[in-house]
Amino acid sequence: MTEQEFVTKTKSLIDGLKSVCANYGLGNDASEFNIITQVFLYKYLNDKFIYEAKKADPKLAKAENFQKAYETLSESEQKFLLGRIGTKAAKMKPEQMISYIYNKNGAENFAAIHFDGTLRSLNADNEHLYAVKSEGGGKEKMFDDLSQYIRDVSQRDTFCKALLNKIVDVSFEKMFSEKYDFFSTIFEYLIKDYNSDSGGKYAEYYTPHAVARIMAAILVTEKDNGVKVYDPSAGSGTLLMNIAHAIGEKNCSIYSEDVSQKSANMLRLNLIINNLSHSIPNIIKGNTILSSSYLTEKFDYIVSNPPFKLDFSDYQTKLLSDTYKTRFFAGVPKIPAKDKDKMAIYLLFIQHIMYSLSDKGKAAIVVPTGFITAQSGIEKKIREALIERGWLRGVVSMPSNIFASTGTNVSILFFDKSADNEHIVLVDASKLGEIVKEGKNQRTVLTKKEEQKIISAMNDKMAIEDFSIVVKTEEIKAKNYSFSAGQYFEVKIEYIDISPKEFAEKMNGFENRLTSLFRQGNELDVEIQNQLKKLKYE
Repeated sequence: MTEQEFVTKTKSLIDGLKSVCANYGLGNDASEFNIITQVFLYKYLNDKFIYEAKKADPKLAKAENFQKAYETLSESEQKFLLGRIGTKAAKMKPEQMISYIYNKNGAENFAAIHFDGTLRSLNADNEHLYAVKSEGGGKEKMFDDLSQYIRDVSQRDTFCKALLNKIVDVSFEKMFSEKYDFFSTIFEYLIKDYNSDSGGKYAEYYTPHAVARIMAAILVTEKDNGVKVYDPSAGSGTLLMNIAHAIGEKNCSIYSEDVSQKSANMLRLNLIINNLSHSIPNIIKGNTILSSSYLTEKFDYIVSNPPFKLDFSDYQTKLLSDTYKTRFFAGVPKIPAKDKDKMAIYLLFIQHIMYSLSDKGKAAIVVPTGFITAQSGIEKKIREALIERGWLRGVVSMPSNIFASTGTNVSILFFDKSADNEHIVLVDASKLGEIVKEGKNQRTVLTKKEEQKIISAMNDKMAIEDFSIVVKTEEIKAKNYSFSAGQYFEVKIEYIDISPKEFAEKMNGFENRLTSLFRQGNELDVEIQNQLKKLKYE
């Protein structure tokens, strides 16, 4: 089975779950997202457990019916099996498996006892593995009582049975053995209906995969072990997953913060799918800017695509106190007289990232392109600090519409505390890509060759005509700390040799053209005057 077949199968599963929600009056309801993601998670945990159990016990691997074979194991054999599986999969008892509760679908109070009851027990048995912490110290459970979203009690049993019918005959087992890396497509598909770059009090969004791949390939240029990777505005974790794959899942620990519970739940699922379950305890649902849970931590790699504009007027005054001055050294954006939702919160994220870097730290952050040339204000102070500290490695200005849901032009800043200050690479990739239509929006898509061109220019410190330039810190200071590649490109004037005869012919052509235009102008003047004389007042 190919990767595309797995993608197609999983999209079909998601569509099936959406259909069930719609049939029971929950289409586009606030609960729909929770139901789909939690049922998807349950299915994934079930199949991953079967896969790991078969690897750990040859008898289970050979059994024609896994469920029956698992149920016949003695209590001590089951404990031994769970011990061998360890943290590779969720701890699941025979009565928690999908096939077991599916066979109970005729039981009385099926939804409350067998469906929700199973999910509740999985919460309790696996809290130590999969719980997401909030900034207050509480834990966000994996599963809700999903039947409770159906207000008509008489429909709850049939609703839960319908959900089970969609997942019981689908198997992801082969995916684990063949290690298909299909997560990015699935997650974009799963959240595209629920997220937008400009939605709500706290915008939730996903980062284009090309941007994530480029950031990871430029940041991770050599083998590294035991490193800490952090995203202070993690969303569903696309950036974190890409950099973890580049470093190696076993070689890094993931840390994240995001104010959105939805994003925290999506990230948890993403970590489970990508063999990063050991980092789930490091997921924090909280306000990074106001009360980061990792102020005493320093990170080796930081990636971020923060919200650019957001209303944080509720706590802007608090950020001006002495407590925050070290972290927000360049200042806190003011509250505008109008449109509070246009407060430039991304400037706080940049400063937070600079504060959070370890001694050997590297970072990549997506910013609006206007940041790299702003002539004053907090933007200029941050750029000056990056140059004075010697941390700027380079900047890539991306094509417009690289994000499907926003027309904002973006650039990627690359920091490195070990940067070579004599070879800062500025890339203008704005002319790359092909425009494709996605629904009502247009989006620019980069080819793999174009992605590699950007990566090579940065990593090999290459100067390419009208594309990339390698500059020194002194040159950047001379340009008023501009990080725009275009301002450093050499202006070329092309001279063409022509004969005196050719010159005379060109000049004669210009003269004749002007004479013709003057004549037409005079004719129009006469016509206008004639028309005006015909006007009468009545």
